[in-house]
Amino acid sequence: MTPLSRSAAPAPSADELVDPDQLVERLGISRVLAVGAHPDDVDFGAAATVAALAERGVEVTLCLLTAGDAGGFEGGHDPSEMARRREAEQREAAEVLGISDVVLLDERDGWVEPSADLVEKLVRVMRQVRPDVVISPHPERAWDRLQKSHPDHLACGEAVVRASYPAVENPFAFPHLREDEGLEAFRIAHLLLMAAPQERIDARVEVTAQLPTKLAALRKHFSQHPDPGQMEERVADQMRAAHPAGPSGALAEGFHHVVINGPETFAGF
Repeated sequence: MTPLSRSAAPAPSADELVDPDQLVERLGISRVLAVGAHPDDVDFGAAATVAALAERGVEVTLCLLTAGDAGGFEGGHDPSEMARRREAEQREAAEVLGISDVVLLDERDGWVEPSADLVEKLVRVMRQVRPDVVISPHPERAWDRLQKSHPDHLACGEAVVRASYPAVENPFAFPHLREDEGLEAFRIAHLLLMAAPQERIDARVEVTAQLPTKLAALRKHFSQHPDPGQMEERVADQMRAAHPAGPSGALAEGFHHVVINGPETFAGF
């Protein structure tokens, strides 16, 4: 199966776009799980796409690995208070984007590792939500802009990939999830990995209309923005750069699209 295609048609190149309607149709999306290491990760990387999907009736669940207690710019802040503050900010941002539910795991900010324990937690959430598409940080480091490759982001991406294949579809992986919690194995079709290395981006979603919604969600994370105006300008600049038309005012978000299970997948291969 080719990226962003449910048929044998040629895949779009990295310089081609899909609009949100095409994304929903081609990937058969009705339910999405978006995973971030910290509050605001998904809002920076995929908020416009998430908002566009929610506008089209797609059910979106957000899963955060940490509460972001190590974030902020104030010295000597209380980590538990920062965690409470950031969780509240994220829930407000999720409401702006049309996210239906926010799930918070209990990993430690700054110390996320793709452990078996974390993979199990993600498999549990995946089997509860049963998404068609999982949005996640990319597990590979981007050397062109190291800031988008925070170690927690990389660990989150690796844990998501491990959970997405083979664990979530293997009934013998974490069997107590099925036996004790009734969470049956199932197959995830697609990953959309954000904050990818530039050479990995092969799916760009045209989301010009969703810029105001994305910025409105990002403004909710006020504890993390010492200069909100500069943050908004940089976000818009990055979205313009992601659009293959260049500085025309059109905006996009870019992803590495991975097909896990498509029409050509046979017996796990």
